[in-house]
Amino acid sequence: MAMGGGSGVGGGRRGRRGRKGPLTEINVTPLVDVMLVLLIIFMISAPLLTVGVPVELPKTEASAVEIKSEPLSVSIDQNGAIFIGDSEADFNDLTTRLFTEAGGADKAAERPVFVRADGRAPYQAVARVMARLSANGFTKLNLITDTAPEA
Repeated sequence: MAMGGGSGVGGGRRGRRGRKGPLTEINVTPLVDVMLVLLIIFMISAPLLTVGVPVELPKTEASAVEIKSEPLSVSIDQNGAIFIGDSEADFNDLTTRLFTEAGGADKAAERPVFVRADGRAPYQAVARVMARLSANGFTKLNLITDTAPEA
């Protein structure tokens, strides 16, 4: 009898010991995974955030361009006014005046066009002039820049 009663009580205790208690440790593996993913995202997106840095684009270290024929010169001042040679030109008359200076539309495609834009000129003005020239058959477009001072 003593065996039966003792085994019944002991059997109940063994059942409780067999169960696992509540988990008291924190599993850090998912936390490390999330942190690594965030690190990768920040590493990829960080270079894209530097677009808004002010840069003076017209100063470059480009070498001189070799010219085989006399170039046509288009200048854009800081206010966006367009000049062909030394005289001011309207945006709508730009291509007709360049065709006249080049000696016709067939000769204009062979001659290079130098676009000299002030560093403070609106980007829209420079882009519009280059797009107009490109759309009208001027294929040899060159942006003239100032050379950067040597260190």
